[in-house]
Amino acid sequence: MNGMASDHNASSQEEYLPHYLQKEDPFASKLSREADIIAGFYLTVIGILSTLGNGYVIFMSSKRKKKLRPAEIMTVNLAVCDLGISVVGKPFSIISFFSHRWVFGWMGCRWYGWAGFFFGCGSLITMTAVSLDRYLKICHLSYGTWLKRHHAFICLAIIWAYATFWATVPFAGVGNYAPEPFGTSCTLDWWLAQASVAGQAFILSILFFCLLFPTAVIVFSYVKIILKVKSSTKEVAHYDTRIQNSHILEMKLTKVAMLICVGFLIAWIPYAVVSVWSAFGQPDSVPIQFSVVPTLLAKSAAMYNPIIYQVIDCKFACCRSGGLKTLQKQSSLKKSR
Repeated sequence: MNGMASDHNASSQEEYLPHYLQKEDPFASKLSREADIIAGFYLTVIGILSTLGNGYVIFMSSKRKKKLRPAEIMTVNLAVCDLGISVVGKPFSIISFFSHRWVFGWMGCRWYGWAGFFFGCGSLITMTAVSLDRYLKICHLSYGTWLKRHHAFICLAIIWAYATFWATVPFAGVGNYAPEPFGTSCTLDWWLAQASVAGQAFILSILFFCLLFPTAVIVFSYVKIILKVKSSTKEVAHYDTRIQNSHILEMKLTKVAMLICVGFLIAWIPYAVVSVWSAFGQPDSVPIQFSVVPTLLAKSAAMYNPIIYQVIDCKFACCRSGGLKTLQKQSSLKKSR
């Protein structure tokens, strides 16, 4: 029986070998040197902008005199995740692109893959929590009366534990981190799904709990919010100024959260599609030159959020100043009367 099992394992290994076992050097770049240099400059610019932008968001939040609201605490946590991706992960890939090969070996590859998955999962689960908060705040008004800051910190602990669990599971023997087909970056070993049923179960679990389920919650939350806002806009107009201002602030936070989620998903969905195809499609059917583009797009996700914060803040400031001028005019008219 043992002989039959070993023969079966040998035959299954002969049926499929992942790209990093087919070559003697899995970390040699499969791109041209010019393409690697362009990718290195691109990631350098992305890394600098992301580090400065997210660092600025964290710094300004720490300098605020008023305590952060629960939704703003989540926004700061998202900036921490994006800063972690930029500081911990991007230097590895930048150096490797300029060196025309991955220079940190298997230990560095697994560390880089873990860090990218950990902070990426943390970002997505944070956005999921924010979308649920916005949904409950807008669609179930009684929710906002009992939500306190300590609830937000409990939610942060759950987010970090969730990301740590799924990022560390591959080290327990059910998965792995491996070099990308182009050689100068590392990621989750999607190619395990081609080798065994256990590998397929692992990849499907990752896809469901770290992509499909959080994305479904985000889409559900914002669809419900859009429908609620359309039906309640006229009702809010009849309330007093304080309630209207509170409604404007809630909508501002909702717009920020919605745009952040859209930007994140636009950046990551192409990479997810290529990864799923690598896992369950024809083996090695994704061209190497094509696989690098979604990877670079996904690495730019951390740069968008500070830009979204600033754009929404500027619009909100303009609207608020305009609203204050209108209120001042109304009060002066009342006094004159």
